[in-house]
Amino acid sequence: MAAPLLDSLPAVLADARRARGISVTALAQRSGVSRAMIAKVERGEAQPTAALLARLSGALGMRLSELLAHAEASGGRVARAGERPAWSDPETGYRRRVLSPATGGPLELIEVELPPGAAVSYPAEAYSFIHQQVWVISGELTITEGGVVTELGGGDCIELGAPSPCTLANSSRRPCRYLVALTTRAR
Repeated sequence: MAAPLLDSLPAVLADARRARGISVTALAQRSGVSRAMIAKVERGEAQPTAALLARLSGALGMRLSELLAHAEASGGRVARAGERPAWSDPETGYRRRVLSPATGGPLELIEVELPPGAAVSYPAEAYSFIHQQVWVISGELTITEGGVVTELGGGDCIELGAPSPCTLANSSRRPCRYLVALTTRAR
């Protein structure tokens, strides 16, 4: 994770929780993440994985990219290439970079690089309020939604369905790069 993100993410997470009037205990119950782990993340003592952040952001009613954008503390209508930090999952090496300006608009574009052999899994709650499509730029990507497996290659695009547990995996020997386009569903 880029240093500014790593430094600011604990406070952003705690602030988002407090702003919603949610205790650590309630967040733990909603997200399925232990109180101890939430406390460690909020104190900056543990670097969260993509799956953990997705669970927490979903329980807070936020998109993961929204949480990371607040941590980046960037704003404006233009997002310059050299000013968009990437976030890396410490467990899988998955790298995620929000491409869209952090203006709170209805559409977000996210570039992801998934290393060979890596997989990231998200609970259904992480998708409960977003609609997304995934476009593979290069490499191979296997998406498992619920029990449905879809194999994608460079240039392929998929619209993800109703919220269900989802795993994105790269079983090839080369990195997979893909773009995620997401919008917020009506709540």
